[in-house]
Amino acid sequence: MVGKMTEKANFPALRFKGFTDPWEQRELGEIAKRVTRRNDHLESQIPLTISAQFGLIRQDEFFDKRIASANLRNYYLLRQGELAYNKSTSNDAPWGTVKQLTKYESGAVSTLYIVFGLSDRSQSDPSFLTSYYESTKWYFEVSNIAAEGARNHGLLNITPDDFFKTTLTIPRSRFEQRKIGLLFDFLNKALSLHQRKCEKLQSLKKALLEKMFPSGSSLVPALRLKGFTDPWEQRELSQLCLPVNRKAPIDSTAPIMMISSTAGFVDQSTHYQISNAGSSLQNYTFLKQGELSYNHGYSKLRNFGSVFTLRVKEARIPFVYHSFSMPNDEPIFFGHYLNCGIFDKDLRRVISSTARMDGLMNISYEEYMSLKVMRPSFSEQKKIGLVLDLLDSAIVLHQRECEKLQNLKKALLEKMFA
Repeated sequence: MVGKMTEKANFPALRFKGFTDPWEQRELGEIAKRVTRRNDHLESQIPLTISAQFGLIRQDEFFDKRIASANLRNYYLLRQGELAYNKSTSNDAPWGTVKQLTKYESGAVSTLYIVFGLSDRSQSDPSFLTSYYESTKWYFEVSNIAAEGARNHGLLNITPDDFFKTTLTIPRSRFEQRKIGLLFDFLNKALSLHQRKCEKLQSLKKALLEKMFPSGSSLVPALRLKGFTDPWEQRELSQLCLPVNRKAPIDSTAPIMMISSTAGFVDQSTHYQISNAGSSLQNYTFLKQGELSYNHGYSKLRNFGSVFTLRVKEARIPFVYHSFSMPNDEPIFFGHYLNCGIFDKDLRRVISSTARMDGLMNISYEEYMSLKVMRPSFSEQKKIGLVLDLLDSAIVLHQRECEKLQNLKKALLEKMFA
């Protein structure tokens, strides 16, 4: 492989054992050629889009609908192993996204994409190139050719000719390229595995939340755990709850926590990286393990707020939350039940037409306590709470594995490319 050598040798910070040669600079146009073949004969009926997270993916899977033109003949025909550059910018991809087609034998992509394939696979490895474009090493080159502003539709003003003149720093050895590519292939597959398991568990939980609690006027849920047959009873929440308004002791070291619609109670300093607490912590509510709190703040995921059960020994939480205990019931069960979305219609009826300026909905403690809930026996409450807790634990496990793999991948992308 003959390439343009840099003025000084290029070495990545981290390499596989046995490789010592400096990497060399090559223009993309030296190792790849542009693909402009049209889907004239409708060889592919699969319109694809590029996602920074999921790669080249079917439009109907990514957008939940097909947005491509009805006539796919005008689209580029992309074949497996080829790559496409989407010049659209996003928070995750400030200079666009380059992905390789691996999931399908072929696909139809927008002519706004720059499509290309390797000129000589005996000299260059497509998996390496795909991994290279997952790093940030190419950003500088692209930023030098991008126009100052993006067009109104969010695409960078980068021509194909300019893109193919961008310089990459790559190993001379195709074997080294291949090993790097295989490593990132393995990481991506492991990530996808945990993500799919997490999605399946979340779908299972959603289905259970819809079926394990009675709906409408029914006194029994559609799905029950074995051994339970008695009808549930309807009660007003106020009949089951006691308000919690206690203040924290002056010398309290209990964590300052807030409610996240996705993660439940979280340490405020961890969530915000700083403590967002007010000047007087004595105004915070002092919550104990097993007690519940309702954050009646609007969020995109929970339009009518979120309620969770405190799992740690104690915490100081914002006094604007509606906090309560359930002395004769299983709080874990009610934490799941009250947060499953069943009561959104009831909350919509009691909310005032406008929300406060601080983002909290005008739902008073008394209005929240007026909710009518269905209540099974204590033993059934405990078992349902346990099942949903086990699901949550499995979901969190896979989410943590995803985070670990993503952090590992990010670190390797920074160190394994020159």
